Amino acid sequence: MSAVSPPSVRDRWLALALLLALLGLGLALLWAMFGTPLREIDARIDRLQARDARLRGLLLQRPQVERRLAELDAHGGGAEFLPEPSAELATAALVQQLETVVAQASPGGRGCALVNRTPLDDATPGGRYRKVVVQVRLRCGNAETLAVLHALESSRPYLFVDALNITAQRYFAVPGSAQPQEGGLDVSFNLYGYLRPQTGGAGDL
Repeated sequence: MSAVSPPSVRDRWLALALLLALLGLGLALLWAMFGTPLREIDARIDRLQARDARLRGLLLQRPQVERRLAELDAHGGGAEFLPEPSAELATAALVQQLETVVAQASPGGRGCALVNRTPLDDATPGGRYRKVVVQVRLRCGNAETLAVLHALESSRPYLFVDALNITAQRYFAVPGSAQPQEGGLDVSFNLYGYLRPQTGGAGDL
């Protein structure tokens, strides 16, 4: 029988390289199987920790918020609500304020006309905060329209503009003017505010 020759140095290095390659492939497979999910879990934990920190911060602010709400309720909501005691009086005041804003945006009525202002019933009655709504239609120039909307939405007590619809028109007639104005906008929207909440009434139940 012939003797088996021992492996050469070259064969040993090849075997070692093959073993290292197999180990590297195994580690790569393990990382693909477990590394990516672990990173996703870590990212999710970070998000949950950040959310928990925000919630804890909000909970710490709760006493201050409750005190502020109690102060507003004690003063009937302050200047944020319409001061009139009834919806009828508040509607009349709202229309008067609208007319004043339009007149200030267009002195002499040359660039803006108040075509229609119709009181609307609150679509959600029975709540603690009662809404007073006026349906408005204007025919104004571009600058006057922006001035009116800005003045209404930045006023105190708070007023809100809803269901805004703007249509461009080539000419528009202004009451009291013999000649129609060139260019302009036909603007319609609902203008509303809220009456002061009635404390101790049925709306608090």
